Amino acid sequence: MNAPPAFSALVSVLPLPGQNLLKHDHQLSSPLTSYLRLQEGLWLLDNDIDPYIGGSFHHSPLLLSLFSTIVPPLPIIWAVSDAIGAWALLHIWRARQGLPSQEVARSNVENLITSVYDLSAYFEYAPNAPHSYLLNPYLLLPSLALSTSTFENTLTLLALMFASQGKVSYALLAIAFAVHLTPSSILLLLPILMVLVSSPVSRLASPRPFHGNLKRIPFLFGEFTIYWLVLVGAACIITGGSWNWVRASWGASLTLPDLTPNPGLWWYFFTEMFDHFRPFFLMVFSVHLVIYILPICIKFQHDPLYAAFLLVGVLGTFKAYLTLADPGLFLSMIAIFPEVHGYLRHPIVTTLLHLHAALLLPLQHVLWVSEGRGNANFYYAASLVMGMAGGAGLVDACWAGMRIAVGDAKMWSEEKVDGDDGKGKVIWREVVQQ
Repeated sequence: MNAPPAFSALVSVLPLPGQNLLKHDHQLSSPLTSYLRLQEGLWLLDNDIDPYIGGSFHHSPLLLSLFSTIVPPLPIIWAVSDAIGAWALLHIWRARQGLPSQEVARSNVENLITSVYDLSAYFEYAPNAPHSYLLNPYLLLPSLALSTSTFENTLTLLALMFASQGKVSYALLAIAFAVHLTPSSILLLLPILMVLVSSPVSRLASPRPFHGNLKRIPFLFGEFTIYWLVLVGAACIITGGSWNWVRASWGASLTLPDLTPNPGLWWYFFTEMFDHFRPFFLMVFSVHLVIYILPICIKFQHDPLYAAFLLVGVLGTFKAYLTLADPGLFLSMIAIFPEVHGYLRHPIVTTLLHLHAALLLPLQHVLWVSEGRGNANFYYAASLVMGMAGGAGLVDACWAGMRIAVGDAKMWSEEKVDGDDGKGKVIWREVVQQ
């Protein structure tokens, strides 16, 4: 049995001291991903009350239907989701390295068990990818808190995995599910389409114009739209033909009705905002997320998988209802791009910022919410440190992705004799591609 998957499954299933406190932690779950809100919605549904009329339930009807009719919301579901996410991350790494996919003639149940307990066969190729996901505290703690952000991360990785493997329908269906659960995942649609029509293999060291078949993209977008509309129809059927869920679920990311504190940058700004300015700045903050799509996809058109990685970093920094699971996915995905590690300019600074934020956020949260000895300014200051950490990592990843194309500049000197003029020093420069 491999240690990291077994450890993740064990801590996710066994009752741990203080685990109930994690479910109330605003850093690990938001109003859109909270397990307690999910339980409230299930209770309202069991009592024939529309969960979406009260303004406190913001989960998708698909999750409501899943946990009310198919499986109960047991911790093992989150453990399996984490294992699938690590398995998907591993296969993304294999596709990026150009390694052939291992087709094993086993049933789906056996493959699922393998993904949880027997990843050792793959570790000889990518020893860091599953570890970086399963042992990442930013991802492990939200999973212990039973935050539905775990499912969002898994769907994102599955979409990238299927796109890297060229499985069009599976990739589009996975990203359609992800967009349905959290509309901000629409940022990843364009790079996923670009991966589907090109290649996930690393091209950072040798950039060139986009070489995929652009004529396929409209058809792929049409297929995505069909899947998304089917999910919308299913959600409407689940809610009895009501459209209240649209405003309560999707609208929450755009209108920010619940200003519960979180590690993100939105909540405090709109707490202090005058009501007549609120619509304008909601538009500004929402558009701010969208404006990154085209510049990143154009700049890294030669490597759309890396563009998707950077957009995950954008979401992990500027998402409306941010939890630690969002920057955690970005930090875990860096393991599948080992070629840029040597070109990061300030990884120590980024690491220290994350460590600083990880210590300040719970401290200020306890001082403000539990002890009553602080105020919102202290907690928001810690949120700003988290924003700086996310921004520093994102900027560093952008720099490394561009710098690798230049290579290492090496310089040395050589003494040269020019006849009677004596010795003169000549400086030679060479750019070496890695």
